[in-house]
Amino acid sequence: MKKLWGGRFQEQSADWLNKFGSSISFDYQLAAEDIQGSIAHVNMLAAASIISPAEKDQIKAGLLSILADIEENQFNFSLANEDIHLNIEQALHERIGSVAGKLHTARSRNDQVATDMHLYLKKQVSLLIELVTVVQRSILSQAEQNIDTLIPGYTHLQHAQPISFAHHLLAYFQMLQRDKARLEDSLKRIDISPLGCAALAGTTFPIDRFQTAEELGFSAVYDNSLDGVSDRDFILEFLSNASILMMHLSRFCEELILWTSFEFQFIELADAYATGSSIMPQKKNSDYAELIRGKTGRVYGHLLGLLTTLKGLPLAYNKDLQEDKEGMFDTVTTLTLSLRSLAGMIDTMTVNKNIMEESTNKDFSNATELADYLASNGVPFRQAHEIVGELVLSCIQQGIYLQDIPLSDYQKINPTITDDIYTALDSRVAMNRRTSYGGTSRTEIKKMIKKNKHLLD
Repeated sequence: MKKLWGGRFQEQSADWLNKFGSSISFDYQLAAEDIQGSIAHVNMLAAASIISPAEKDQIKAGLLSILADIEENQFNFSLANEDIHLNIEQALHERIGSVAGKLHTARSRNDQVATDMHLYLKKQVSLLIELVTVVQRSILSQAEQNIDTLIPGYTHLQHAQPISFAHHLLAYFQMLQRDKARLEDSLKRIDISPLGCAALAGTTFPIDRFQTAEELGFSAVYDNSLDGVSDRDFILEFLSNASILMMHLSRFCEELILWTSFEFQFIELADAYATGSSIMPQKKNSDYAELIRGKTGRVYGHLLGLLTTLKGLPLAYNKDLQEDKEGMFDTVTTLTLSLRSLAGMIDTMTVNKNIMEESTNKDFSNATELADYLASNGVPFRQAHEIVGELVLSCIQQGIYLQDIPLSDYQKINPTITDDIYTALDSRVAMNRRTSYGGTSRTEIKKMIKKNKHLLD
């Protein structure tokens, strides 16, 4: 088949080389955006009297018929036509004849593909923001049900202080809120039209770039035609934001995996979000949480790959930029499935409240409470810290806990101590005493849940 750009060529490449240079195996995903951009372009060409109204109508009808076939899976994408642009243009030639050649007036595949990707990411980032919100709603729902559920708070994966499980969950709500803000802010840099920049220098035709931008729903146009066709910052920013988001999802999934283990038993995932073993009948594995954790590296790789591709490119377009798409598509798919899976896991998980609470009683996470209690009774905090450390060591040696120490022993430290010390050592009391803004007390958590609901609404 003769290439649409083949006028000055006398030889044809081998099939394997054509396959190597082709992008249709993945950029077919831009078909709807490509046709959307072409229709806006042809409308502008007619408005500028570059083509006639009849030619515009003929080209538009042909493009819409191609779009209909694509949406019904009736379109045959051809490797010989290299990419989504030439596939559609060749099909248009076959359907409406030589007038199809006028579609490409005053534009290049360089500004065409850039426009496609801006349209694609604008839509996908908006959908991902909605999915992040779905996960946040799942978190809020579980938090509301677990305001009074105690869980050990950890540092260094060691029991630190007793907190509310809702408080723990709401930390992830905040992470996702920042992720969403980054995605929302990135739309400002995605929402720019490169259409009309042509190959690199603009065009001699009297086009109206602002008309096509308005029709396509863009809020601005690129001010520099070189920048318009070579800019991939908006994809880099998306991949960077996606990497941070995936990191947060991975952290959450790591905790879900720990909590479902035999050693923790804090939660159980629904059967639909777990798998078994081909050899060990008793196994219930948190495979989907593990997959999200594992796919995080995949998204990081796409970011690093594109950064590396771009770092040495001179202006304007280079074939290297064909490498900007697969990672973008894969990241959108990975994020979409990860967010949907995580929302399902959170919605359907069973929280073993008794086991969580018991783990705060059979530990020394109330040690800080004791140090604070002693300090409030006149013992300098550093001295109180040392005293409590020695008491913890003594308890470990005896196989008891701080709340098991007799009052008489506490009074040897300070005779003013009364039996209210055991109230201070109670995990639930300790949790609810943290009334500082953003703390783990019941009152603060209820405030945060209310505030977060307003954020989503």
